Amino acid sequence: MKHNGGRVCNPARRAAGRVTNPSSRRALAAAVATCAFVLLQAHASEVIPAPPQTRPIAIKGATIHLVSGPDIPSGTIVFEQGKITAIGADAAVPADAEVIDGSGKHVYPGFISANTVLGLTEISAARATLDIEEPGAINPNALTATSVNPDSELIPVARANGILTAHVVPEGGLISGQSAVIRMDGWTPQEMTVRAPAALHVRWPDLKLNRDPRAPKSLENQVKEIEKAERTIRDAFQIARSYWQARKAGVPDLKSDLRWEAMMPVFDATLPLFVHAESLAQMEATLAWAKEAQLKIVLVGGKDAWRVAPQLKESDTAVIIALATALPARRDDAYDSAFANAARLHEAGVRFCLATKGRQSEAAHDRNLPFEAGMAAAFGLPREEALRAVTLYPAQILGLGEQLGSLEAGKAATLMITNGDPLDLPTQIEAAYIDGRRIELTNRQTRLRDKYQEKYRRK
Repeated sequence: MKHNGGRVCNPARRAAGRVTNPSSRRALAAAVATCAFVLLQAHASEVIPAPPQTRPIAIKGATIHLVSGPDIPSGTIVFEQGKITAIGADAAVPADAEVIDGSGKHVYPGFISANTVLGLTEISAARATLDIEEPGAINPNALTATSVNPDSELIPVARANGILTAHVVPEGGLISGQSAVIRMDGWTPQEMTVRAPAALHVRWPDLKLNRDPRAPKSLENQVKEIEKAERTIRDAFQIARSYWQARKAGVPDLKSDLRWEAMMPVFDATLPLFVHAESLAQMEATLAWAKEAQLKIVLVGGKDAWRVAPQLKESDTAVIIALATALPARRDDAYDSAFANAARLHEAGVRFCLATKGRQSEAAHDRNLPFEAGMAAAFGLPREEALRAVTLYPAQILGLGEQLGSLEAGKAATLMITNGDPLDLPTQIEAAYIDGRRIELTNRQTRLRDKYQEKYRRK
């Protein structure tokens, strides 16, 4: 991630220092060779970004799933210059349009991954391919938008399963930095960016205590560490608010600080504040702090969100539920407590969407997002709500409801053609468009599949 400068694994720079010990020189040479080998293996994706849309495209005869309204059987959708221009049973098709026969097919808006590190991580064992966090606890000026790797092999894998937009989130520390919403295709981070910054991210400290007598830290020390972390967050926001007020008042000779500058839009209510909290205790502490600090927040994680549904409804706090397919939080919880989380929030009238964990280890599995929605539907969430939970609702929570998330005239032509319900495992994504550009759906995994199918066909 970048603010005043990013950190990378740079063996050449390290080698520039004087090393006189022979064993140290050999160790350094081995380290350089290892890093070089890993980087060679971490080659860029071979998929070429799609060119801009040059002529109108019309998909005729397909079932059009608007998401924001009733389905249109045997409908037509027309898009031009990256925008949907007409949609309906009898939508007019321009004379120069490329017409695609959608008979027996389905058209859906692209999925939105609302909590991910796609583009910030590639190979866990190679530090040079990781740019998910900055050192230190307070990094509000760290930007993911400048750190996204457009050549990541993980991006084509995710979009092959219909994930066409992603909210790329920083990790680490207490105030992690600022996220970005990207389209899942492009030559550069700037070309991929839909909105940056998208939100400021705070990670509330884990409030669990390890009561095992063999624990490395005593209960007293654990409590002190938790209190220190919470105090650090509170103090940072108090200082940033004072800085914002001083800026507004035009205080002369105010010393500039990039950290507090980055937090000013939060107090102007122009930059959303996302707080990562999983457990009941974390969410209760977060909601109390937000009320005390007069801050509007979005909760991310929310494994126990169903337990505080009344408070969430009362404060109109939206939740990004990370990973519906999880184990129960407690031994006495019902086996389906995580699966039914979304259904319970829906019944309580809480705004929510579904996402993945957003951790480094989860990036390769972002493609499973629609199946998270399918699992929520299997445990009580109405099917149409499950679809909205990975399309329209994340768009609305991210402030992009006027651009993405449903099929409506004037919105971005970011959509997919399928042979069935995309929340079901057997369904195949047959074509996908991002801003009207037809996206290549091949990826490293499909190439390996084809390779070994050919190998065993020959045998």
